Amino acid sequence: MSSENPALTFYRNQYRPPNFAFSAVLLDFQLNQNKTIVSSTIDFKRLSSGSLHLKGEDLEFISLELNQAPFTTFELTAKELVLHGLPEQGQLRIICANRPAENTSLMGLYVSGGNFFTQCEAEGFRKITYFLDQPDVLSTFQVRLTALKASYPVLLSNGNLIEAKDLDNGFHTALWDDPFPKPCYLFAIVAGQLQALEQTIQTADGKKKLLQVWVRAQDLAKTQFAMDSLIKAIHWDEQRFGLELDLDRFMIVAVGDFNMGAMENKGLNIFNTKYVLADQQTATDTDFANIESVVGHEYFHNWTGNRVTCRTWFELSLKEGLTVFRDQEFSADLMGSPSGRAVKRIEDVRVLRQIQFPEDAGPMAHPIRPESYEEINNFYTVTIYEKGAEIIRMQHTLLGEDGFQKGMKLYFARHDGQAVTCDDFVAAMSDANQMDLEQFKNWYRYAGTPRVHVTQSYDSLKQEYTLNLRQSSLPSPGQEVKPNFHIPLKTKLLLPNEDTEEWLIELKSETKQLILKEIPQKPILSINRDFSAPIILDFEQSSEELYYLYGHDDNPFNQWEAGQKIALQAILEQELPSAELVTVWENILKNNALSPAFKELILTLPAESYLYEQVASINPARIHQSRNDFRHAMAKSLQHLWLDLYQSHCTNETYNSGPQQAGQRSLKNFALHMMLETNLADGSAIAFEQFQSCNNMTDRIAALNAVVQYGAPQAQECLDRFYKQFEGDDLVIDKWFTIQALQDPTSAKNLIEQIRSLKQHPAFQIRNPNRARSLIHAFCMSNLAGFHEISGAGYAFWLENLLELDKINPQVAARLARAVDRWKKCDAPYQELMQEHLKQAASHQLSGDVSEVIHKSLT
Repeated sequence: MSSENPALTFYRNQYRPPNFAFSAVLLDFQLNQNKTIVSSTIDFKRLSSGSLHLKGEDLEFISLELNQAPFTTFELTAKELVLHGLPEQGQLRIICANRPAENTSLMGLYVSGGNFFTQCEAEGFRKITYFLDQPDVLSTFQVRLTALKASYPVLLSNGNLIEAKDLDNGFHTALWDDPFPKPCYLFAIVAGQLQALEQTIQTADGKKKLLQVWVRAQDLAKTQFAMDSLIKAIHWDEQRFGLELDLDRFMIVAVGDFNMGAMENKGLNIFNTKYVLADQQTATDTDFANIESVVGHEYFHNWTGNRVTCRTWFELSLKEGLTVFRDQEFSADLMGSPSGRAVKRIEDVRVLRQIQFPEDAGPMAHPIRPESYEEINNFYTVTIYEKGAEIIRMQHTLLGEDGFQKGMKLYFARHDGQAVTCDDFVAAMSDANQMDLEQFKNWYRYAGTPRVHVTQSYDSLKQEYTLNLRQSSLPSPGQEVKPNFHIPLKTKLLLPNEDTEEWLIELKSETKQLILKEIPQKPILSINRDFSAPIILDFEQSSEELYYLYGHDDNPFNQWEAGQKIALQAILEQELPSAELVTVWENILKNNALSPAFKELILTLPAESYLYEQVASINPARIHQSRNDFRHAMAKSLQHLWLDLYQSHCTNETYNSGPQQAGQRSLKNFALHMMLETNLADGSAIAFEQFQSCNNMTDRIAALNAVVQYGAPQAQECLDRFYKQFEGDDLVIDKWFTIQALQDPTSAKNLIEQIRSLKQHPAFQIRNPNRARSLIHAFCMSNLAGFHEISGAGYAFWLENLLELDKINPQVAARLARAVDRWKKCDAPYQELMQEHLKQAASHQLSGDVSEVIHKSLT
């Protein structure tokens, strides 16, 4: 295995507190794209014996002083500045330089569109200056920025603006002060040509706060929704959790070159433009929902991540899992109805099953609190975030809303201003409610998705119902045997014409038996309601029971779940929909009590990635064809409903992205796809008309996607017109690339060659993460049928792009590397071809990020 540097493995049990504290840090930046000079003045105090090891990467060392005198007792390596013989306390001054214009990794200080930005989480600060770069070193920061005013009129950093003034020779300077101690990963600066949408609000304590959304001047008109989302998040956090905005101002800045979605730097959140910019002509309903969620997420980090931060990166889910749970609850509450909450819950579980469950079953499986890592960037995963949120949600389920809030209040009372661990969070929940959660912490310690096997019996003479539960777990890398988990299962017995109560089963032992008496007839079991535990449920229910749940379960999630099971079984057995299933679908579509968004979700088939996890050996072509056949049969069986459904959900109302209108559009556009499925000529004519006349991006993208996916005659004309209309809007052109990357290979000719030609398009820029993801990642990771082309051409495309991206941006490349990590589960010849390309990748000089993924995939 080749790599740039030999891999170092870091272990959680080797944690030692830092041997120095940095109480205050003053940073002075002389900003220049080619060479920025950074002066760092650090007030330090010794905590224990030893030398001071400061991390630094890609830096030019200039000078070092101790207490204003030159200091020479140090060693300098490519990644460390080690200082020997320091006194008990004092002040260091380090001057170094970095080169932002050359920094294509987009970590540390870099340039995008002529402006300066930073990204420091997880270990980017060491690319700015030499520092004790670990999350348990909390310091107050003052930051002075100096730059040419004509080129960089806006100078921003964390906290409050103390001073801004003009200097000689066209320069100006700004001094910022953040009064809250923070780890350096929460540090940020921004400088350049930007304009702000501003709004002043009053918080619950009566204080006025200045909110700003900073963007390029041409994007200012697309910022109102992000501002509205921020205001909603601030008020929601006050009302639901009693947490208030603690700074006088709060800033969001949007940048087009960004590795992640957004970053919660204290008071100065830096966002990918994808999660800020929106209007009805350029953003879809999904974009609006994502912006609302991500803006909420980053704001909620102000307390769950910033005020209380993680002691080490092993504890990453302490802040991320908790904050994802909070943003999910924020979005669910804003849905405004129980039906809306159910839609949100289903959407979240679909992400978990389609992405996290495969990760939990693959070579990169890890607990939400890993015991070791090589590259921390590779642990920003759906396991840390989404599964982490599920583990927080289970605590909420066990404790109830009041108990969970008691735990949160104790957590902040104990740990505000500290860097702590997942154990500290669970202890707060446990102590506040006097509940033993020690066994529950196995969810933090062990990888993999537990399975719960369910059997049932009913004795009509005794009127007794017996329920048997047994939990088990498959081995994960480094964890062959696992203890029992504490699994909360919301459960209800459904009896026709009788109201019954939901109750909570806590499965803690390997097996559990419940005998329920005085049950007048055989009930139908509805278990793991609302997906109360992130498990795989092994429960062989009869067709009659599943159809009853699909049509009558009063828990919307489990109603949806029953339909998914019915469709899944049929697709995997290469069967078509039964007459009974068609009748249930028809009844659902005609049920006016169900929201359009719920109807659309309940008719959406299980994703291919989820189907892959239900078989012992994957044949991508067979699964794709069987799913397509099932979808076609569904469309044909209900073809008498699609046109009416489409027309009845068209609206002439003024556009808004709220859940009611968004739900209508989702069902209408589902019906549009079904019309193309059943009659290409008539359906594509309707789609073409929608593409030409619609007044919003949701409908335009839906129509474009329909004609492209089904290979309609109008497809190329629509693609050309769409590109011409929006070629100046980067985010919209990302959608244009993605639609083509996700074409069904059965309706596209030479799909991989089309993808290759799109890479040569003038608008394609591989250095931009959004653009790379819109085409390369979309094809390799989301177009499963196209990627797993039986000749291996998709794997060859993956390899060449992996190697190219790794030289530019290892983080983006490492995510692409995951596209083939489940190769062992595939049939021949897919398995052999993927292994061959993995070995080819391993033979190259790789970054540490990519090398870890490739090595673990091959192991």
